[in-house]
Amino acid sequence: MSHQAIIALNIFLITYAFIVTEKLHRTIIAMIGSILMVLFGVVDQEKALHHIDFNTIGLLTGMMIIVAITAETGLFKFIAIWAAKKVKGCPIKILLVLGVITALGSAFLDNVTTVLLMVPVTFSLTRQLRVDPVPYLMTEVIASNIGGASTLIGDPPNIMIGSAVKELTFMAFIQNLTSISFFILIVNIGILVFIYRKQLHTTTELKANLMVLDEKKEITDKLLLIKSMVALGLTIIGFFLHEAFHLESATIALAGAFLLLLLTGEKHLDNAFAKVEWLTLFFFIGLFVLVSGLIETGIISMLADYSIHLTKGNTVSTSILILWVSALASAFIDNIPFVATMIPMIKDMGELGIQNLEPLWWSLSLGACLGGNGTLIGASANVIVAGLAAKEGYKIKFGKFFIIAFPLMILSIMISTVYIYLRYLQ
Repeated sequence: MSHQAIIALNIFLITYAFIVTEKLHRTIIAMIGSILMVLFGVVDQEKALHHIDFNTIGLLTGMMIIVAITAETGLFKFIAIWAAKKVKGCPIKILLVLGVITALGSAFLDNVTTVLLMVPVTFSLTRQLRVDPVPYLMTEVIASNIGGASTLIGDPPNIMIGSAVKELTFMAFIQNLTSISFFILIVNIGILVFIYRKQLHTTTELKANLMVLDEKKEITDKLLLIKSMVALGLTIIGFFLHEAFHLESATIALAGAFLLLLLTGEKHLDNAFAKVEWLTLFFFIGLFVLVSGLIETGIISMLADYSIHLTKGNTVSTSILILWVSALASAFIDNIPFVATMIPMIKDMGELGIQNLEPLWWSLSLGACLGGNGTLIGASANVIVAGLAAKEGYKIKFGKFFIIAFPLMILSIMISTVYIYLRYLQ
């Protein structure tokens, strides 16, 4: 290993350690690590900029703007109350409905935004019915990560994989991951209903009080809602068709975002850009440069070579290894830096002899996204929901979350293993 490779590896490992311990904000650490890569001459500034995936950055930015404006309309509150009334205020059916809504929202919005929109509504509904909100919050956390696995734009790891591999289009993710994700969702929600069944009861009177709520009052701006739905609808259609038009997903997302800003006028401009999660975007930028140091010094190639040696270049063994390692790693550390490291490694595996990389990419996606359900710190959505619950006086402790969520995550990965094997590796 060269002198520069040793420097790059040390910078990467120290940065990663700080990110995992969360003693300092992960964006600050990632950016400092990336700057050190340049300062120590591991990569020059031009190469560092070349390694930043601006397709991922653009896609995230565009969707953040669209979601920020759409959230102002009260749409999610309307949907949740409408759905709760449709199931006659039954606590068990409401848990099912909120889980499915969260999964669908996470498939087309980011997980954190979805849970931020869903959790306040959940507390409102559970107060009305006087039931414990924790079963509902647990379901929403797990559903958000499963739903996020189902599309290219649902979870940052998928965005990164889709951006790195041009063949993996929006439709490719739909065709390969949506069905298995929603099968896993049904299994998980069914088990959660069984676990929490004794806590999901209320009175007929309280159900009647819920039925008199007027969901239409939650829509604060009908004209803005129409404009948002037009822009969001066109954007999603664009994702389905972007391969036919030879356009990147970032172009579609940014076009949708600025179309919505054009329709809504300057009064929403400042607020929309204020709601963009700049910390997340700069975290990504830092990671891309950080990983570029490992790529340029050959460390990623060495890891790929070792992995192929371990599995003897067998596609079946390599796919299953990536699936399980991704899941277990993502349960305890942030899946974004992990995926950022794995992407160039899988690409190098292709150059070293593995001809069919497709099952490896789907294994990485399912492992990284579903693995986030393993622990309370496994995904950003988990941490956000726990924080919001604590503010309302409900503590979701690491141990209690782990006892329920980790076995569900293992079950999800077992199902994924069977799926990957039967569909791609026979």
